[in-house]
Amino acid sequence: MSSGIDFGRAMLVVRPPTLGFTARIGVRTVVVCAVLLAISLATAVLALGSGDYSIPPLRVLRALFLGDERFDRLVVWDWRLPRILLALALGAALGVSGAILQSVTRNPLGSPDIIGFNTGAYTGALIVILTLGGGHFQTAAGATIGGLGAALVIHLLAFRHNVTGFRMIIVGIGVSAMLASINTWLIMRADLDAAIAAAAWGAGSLNGLSWPQVGPTLLILAVLAFALIPAAPRLQVLELGDDTARAFGLNVSRATGWLIALSVAFTSVATAVAGPIAFVALAAPHLARKLTRTPSIALLPAAAMGATLLITCDWIAQHAFAPTTVPVGIVTASTGGLYLAYLLVAEARRN
Repeated sequence: MSSGIDFGRAMLVVRPPTLGFTARIGVRTVVVCAVLLAISLATAVLALGSGDYSIPPLRVLRALFLGDERFDRLVVWDWRLPRILLALALGAALGVSGAILQSVTRNPLGSPDIIGFNTGAYTGALIVILTLGGGHFQTAAGATIGGLGAALVIHLLAFRHNVTGFRMIIVGIGVSAMLASINTWLIMRADLDAAIAAAAWGAGSLNGLSWPQVGPTLLILAVLAFALIPAAPRLQVLELGDDTARAFGLNVSRATGWLIALSVAFTSVATAVAGPIAFVALAAPHLARKLTRTPSIALLPAAAMGATLLITCDWIAQHAFAPTTVPVGIVTASTGGLYLAYLLVAEARRN
């Protein structure tokens, strides 16, 4: 009898600190997301006013909401705002894609650009550009099909005999290397003008994007976000391990396949619109997790961090080397390469 009373007292003692810890994590997550959103909006206002025709922040806000100056409104709304909206949306999509893969593989190197989904999307786009001569929407469709095809091949090779996680990353690196050689061969055999256009698209750039690309992109990402809502709780269960997930009654193969398909879809949309943008999907979930200090990878902070990273890198790409504008993929690859080296060193020390 006394042991039962002692056990009940122990539960009363342990439970409040646990609830307090969870509450602190929730509050910290909300604060981090709010801060990242504020940074993204401030960077967006700065980017809307930067360029050959400079506009102060107050005039940018007036052009956005009041429209007093017609030329300011033309520059802000018609010329610069589509690029800003796509940078925020695509950065968030890449952050969510990386967070899903890192949760499914339970590996910090689980990222679409490491595993090869970006390369597969690039292959699909190259086939459309160089052999079919397709326009923007045809290229987007080719990139989506290429990314899904690469993911299917990697999934079939990596998940045989219930082997997951690290094997998927190794198989993905191998498939990515083979697809990269195919991409090089496609560019080398193409006409000079087409090869230059394909290589420029492959660097990852937001240049030339306008309102016709904004609506379809936001609509597709919204549909994917709604599809992710019921699947998101399964990520935390999968992070506990396959055996534990099965003990909770989760169909691991079905859940893993659906989540990987959503990750590929987010990546393929971003690649279809702007080309393969490297390392945002790798770095955003890690940085968000460090700031929120959550035990698992959270999707919303990863999306906010991805949006902040991409819009900041895009502003750097436009103005750091002025008057020359470089593709944003070059900036993300340069900074992301350093971050990848840091991750490899940190993992080596941990092991």
